[in-house]
Amino acid sequence: MSHSKITTLSTVQLTYADDLYKIVDSLNRTLKEENLMFGLTLSEDNDEKAIFTIYRTQ
Repeated sequence: MSHSKITTLSTVQLTYADDLYKIVDSLNRTLKEENLMFGLTLSEDNDEKAIFTIYRTQ
């Protein structure tokens, strides 16, 4: 069984917009082979804010 190590490279909080997930999806599809992964979650304390995170996988 192969275990992947995930390292957080950057996290930024920004104003949520409906289409942000499209950017994250495109980045994940395009840069998967570069061992990069992108995440988007809503802020726990403010539904108008999103947390965008860049990860390196190994």
